[in-house]
Amino acid sequence: MSRVLRTAIVGLGHLHPRHYMPLFKMTGASRVEGVMEPDAALREPFCAEFGVKGYATLEAMLRDGHWDLAAIFLPHADCPAAAEACAAAGTHVFVEKPMAASVAGAVRIVKAAAAHNVIAATGYAWRLHPAAREMKRLINDGVIGNVISLEGRCAAGRMQRYLDGHSPWILQKARSGGGPMFNLGVHWIDLFRWMMADEVTEVCGENVKVNTAYDIEDNSFAFLRFGRGAIASLNISYTVPDAFPNGRDLYVAVRGTRGVLSWSPAYEGAKDIVFVCTDHPDFAATPCRELSFELKKVAGYSGVMGWEMVNDLVTAILNGTPPAIPGEEGVAALRVVEAVYRSAAAKKWVAV
Repeated sequence: MSRVLRTAIVGLGHLHPRHYMPLFKMTGASRVEGVMEPDAALREPFCAEFGVKGYATLEAMLRDGHWDLAAIFLPHADCPAAAEACAAAGTHVFVEKPMAASVAGAVRIVKAAAAHNVIAATGYAWRLHPAAREMKRLINDGVIGNVISLEGRCAAGRMQRYLDGHSPWILQKARSGGGPMFNLGVHWIDLFRWMMADEVTEVCGENVKVNTAYDIEDNSFAFLRFGRGAIASLNISYTVPDAFPNGRDLYVAVRGTRGVLSWSPAYEGAKDIVFVCTDHPDFAATPCRELSFELKKVAGYSGVMGWEMVNDLVTAILNGTPPAIPGEEGVAALRVVEAVYRSAAAKKWVAV
């Protein structure tokens, strides 16, 4: 009989844990058997629905036999200590992005995993979207020439969705680290680093606070300068109409010396389209194209790309190989975010 990973969910005061359950089940090689959540009002219905054992503390969970994998969905500030405890018990950890409320916290997770010879992975699933993979391939093949600029827009719902989703902590700076750049902007920061195979060296940022109820900003804007000279612009927000399709205003574009790629992700939709326009000779007959991606319908967080991410992680643990998105990538993304905040405070470009 093939091995099945004994898996636990750590934390339910988050939008995503419930939606990861079908992804773990689909792997066929992981079985969620427990959940740690101090709030009985969240823990008990979850246990009843999914038939898992509940624990009020992480200590109690870790005492109850060996866990192969812990998927951590705690307030960002609490993730490092939980990951360290799991790693010390020999448990691999998946820590939902951005992993921590600071670079220092994310570094703690990576160091703990290395010290105890376990995997630390994080949740930058956009790398695994078929459309993103194709954009990276086109960039690598020189179809749009030397990249000059990138643009990323991510406005995902209003603040109210975190209150409705039992995660008010995300609107508290001490527990989340900050506003939408911490929670959402990291996705595009990671995606652009991966697409470009380049690091951000300098940033210029500005945060805009419209709400009066919370101590975080609602909107964050940044320019990122990459090592090879490309400039990326980010428009990240908790301000989007409820009526917006799939509740998200998403956009990714890359412009080069020979062409442009652009994509408005459907996010869990059935069809994505990447627009390509280029002077590259291989495209001479049809310089402008729409590449269509009819995605397999997958129940669970982020659809097919979420499934690819979880399946990759489970496979990595079973085979003793590195995961597609190791914790070091989370550290790198947070270094950029912290630089954006320093820049906004100093009102100037700052080094990462």
